[in-house]
Amino acid sequence: MNITTVIIIAIAIIAIIILISIYNQLVRLKAQFKNAFSQIEVQLKRRYDLIPNLVETAKAYLKHESETLIKVTEARNRAVNALQNASTDPSNGQNIQALNKAEQNLNRNISGLNLQLEAYPDLKANTNIMQLSEEITSTENRVSYARQAYNDAVTAYNIALKTFPAVFIAPLVGHTAEGKLLDFEDTIQIQSAPKVNFNS
Repeated sequence: MNITTVIIIAIAIIAIIILISIYNQLVRLKAQFKNAFSQIEVQLKRRYDLIPNLVETAKAYLKHESETLIKVTEARNRAVNALQNASTDPSNGQNIQALNKAEQNLNRNISGLNLQLEAYPDLKANTNIMQLSEEITSTENRVSYARQAYNDAVTAYNIALKTFPAVFIAPLVGHTAEGKLLDFEDTIQIQSAPKVNFNS
């Protein structure tokens, strides 16, 4: 073997090692953001399970506000469906956008319910409502932390897709779409997670 052949083989081996390294990094980062999404899924399911309890507890007091309760229930059901779709493939940007919209709608409707509940002092003092309020607030905090971890993982994956030499290699190994961030609230509202607080 002459020196040129040895150099070509060495370059080929280095190129293969770089390709394998980049591929493994992208697979690892994508798996991390999918795992981070599963943590959000756990917390959102908990939240969705609490909402019907809140609605049922409030029904007796809010007989004249049934439209508000129906809107909350419908928004919760749409959010459950959006979460199920997003759970099948967290890397699908359209499903994540649909979940974002469903969560924004649910947050608006829960805020509307909160305003209605403020008008009923007996309901605010109800032990079940106070307990549900604490659980929902705690769950909102968990969702916020899980969303932050997910967005961090997606950002790391997206940066890896755009850096050299991965920007050229990623499309060749099936990593073409960037991960989609979760922004459940508008930018201003992100600073404070939506809360259902009956004690204020």
